[in-house]
Amino acid sequence: MIKYDPKSLKAEEFINDEEIKETLKYADENKDNLELVDKIIEKAKQRKGLSHREASVLLACEDKERIEKMYNLAEQIKKDFYGNRIVMFAPLYLSNYCVNGCLYCPYHSKNKNIPRKKLTQEEVKNEVIALQDMGHKRLAIEAGEDPVNNPIEYILDCIKTIYSIKHKNGAIRRVNVNIAATTVENYRKLKEAGIGTYILFQETYHKESYEYLHPTGPKHNYAYHTEAMDRAMEGGIDDVGIGVLFGLDKYRYEFAGLLMHAEHLEAVHGVGPHTISLPRVKKADDIDPTDFDNSLSDDMFCKIAACIRIAVPYTGMIISTRETPEIREKIIRLGVSQISGGSRTSVGGYCEEERPHDTEQFDVSDNRTLDEVVNWLMRAGYIPSFCTACYREGRTGDRFMSLCKSGQIQNCCHPNALMTLKEFLMDYASPDTKEIGEKLIEKEIDNIPKDSVKDIVRERLVKIENGERDFRF
Repeated sequence: MIKYDPKSLKAEEFINDEEIKETLKYADENKDNLELVDKIIEKAKQRKGLSHREASVLLACEDKERIEKMYNLAEQIKKDFYGNRIVMFAPLYLSNYCVNGCLYCPYHSKNKNIPRKKLTQEEVKNEVIALQDMGHKRLAIEAGEDPVNNPIEYILDCIKTIYSIKHKNGAIRRVNVNIAATTVENYRKLKEAGIGTYILFQETYHKESYEYLHPTGPKHNYAYHTEAMDRAMEGGIDDVGIGVLFGLDKYRYEFAGLLMHAEHLEAVHGVGPHTISLPRVKKADDIDPTDFDNSLSDDMFCKIAACIRIAVPYTGMIISTRETPEIREKIIRLGVSQISGGSRTSVGGYCEEERPHDTEQFDVSDNRTLDEVVNWLMRAGYIPSFCTACYREGRTGDRFMSLCKSGQIQNCCHPNALMTLKEFLMDYASPDTKEIGEKLIEKEIDNIPKDSVKDIVRERLVKIENGERDFRF
């Protein structure tokens, strides 16, 4: 039998099948043990997180009163660590060439329906200008795995191009990277290129299902994929983002595996995941979500989000435009700190006036513009933030985590959010959005703890009015 060891660098030891099965059994046996559930909730109030086993008990518990307590606690923990800020980003699809055979993704190598496309550097430039004209400052670049069409050199060239483009008052200040598992050497190259977070979804932590869902291509190798974050850390990337594609396998198994991965990163590197994403399987070109019989209800999806926030209080949590506006509104209060807006999941999609569907990776369920999403967030009492300061000031990895866990990060993030929102209002917002935003900024300045910082923010807001840009703490 393979032994469970969170400090091991072997995938099947830190994501241990036997340990997950025992965890699920323990959760089933204790889901109605309200005394234990209450103890776990009390422990979670300390903001130090929970083990995968404790969190699995909460997820299994069906007592409505306790679930409401979990939701309220998740909302409060998010406010304690991240305030009422929501960071904005957009995905940028560079290429849909791919050599893998993933059964849930339309980019799989056998799909002859979709036209294959790879952006030239000139096309990358045009996409970036289109994104800048929307108001975006942070991108997550995406590409299929293809060593011939999408080698690391191509990705690095694209990053260089993205950072080089200054259009009117626009600039992409942070590029996160979501590409296939690669080597330590390539992760070093990405780090040297100045990336923000390296993001890689596990898809599923269940090894047997993983190998079935990835029948061909380099992604078939479960261990190589699952151990990618350790190689990224070894290559100097200290901000990594994890996630599973909910709906591929049993959600309780995935939930436990996801938390075990977070525990492993903390145990080995002293830094847990910078972000955890919550995608669900969605319809795409030749992909039907009903082919996978593990779909989960909206209510359970929200419960998973709340339990992740309680279990990993420091992490950023991401919800994308895969979800409808209604679901995003529900789930955002339960711990989400980052969302995409105005997204297009097709290669070259931002330059097209009409949203193209022929090269989409998945159907977008929230089709609102970035301005509309910003407007909606502010009406709901959130501050849309375009801040990228932590990464640019070197507040990454353990430095970010120590500031986040102590609550000190708010002294930087709240003022930075207000100043970057002001930039958006001046340069990109509709009149209605601008009016709401100006009132929100005036109100939120009072929530800055230090008077000296308040004074600096007020001075800088005037400078932004007068055309200056890119202030940060």
